Amino acid sequence: MRLSMNLIENRTVELWSKSFPKLSHVKNRTSKDYISLQNYPKGYFKDFDPTRNFEKWATVEVSEVTELPKEMKHFVLGEGDYAVFEYKGPSNDSKIFQYIFNEWLPSSPYELDNRPHFEVLGEKYRNNNPNSEEEIWIPIQSK
Repeated sequence: MRLSMNLIENRTVELWSKSFPKLSHVKNRTSKDYISLQNYPKGYFKDFDPTRNFEKWATVEVSEVTELPKEMKHFVLGEGDYAVFEYKGPSNDSKIFQYIFNEWLPSSPYELDNRPHFEVLGEKYRNNNPNSEEEIWIPIQSK
């Protein structure tokens, strides 16, 4: 499922509240993981504005799309390179993203690619718990 939102009017809790019960009924899942995916419009980070909308998806990975519960859509993630960060800490702490975008990315041989960003929420994910663990996937391409 997806919702349009921005960083000021963050509707993530609303999205997951609506999505979570339905995701357990999705067929052909490849794992028990959940995926929080952000699909930003082109140029979103160049002309950054926290009030600019993007799509956020609450989703799971499947081997093939068959029947979907009502109100659900499928999303096909295209190929490309990603920088993957293993993060431990509360999901409401933005310091990891400040590090990625303000320190790691500028000093790396990469730049952002215009593809979705996502977080893999596995067995060790505990929403806003300091011991929570997740993977953060940032789309990259060579500079």
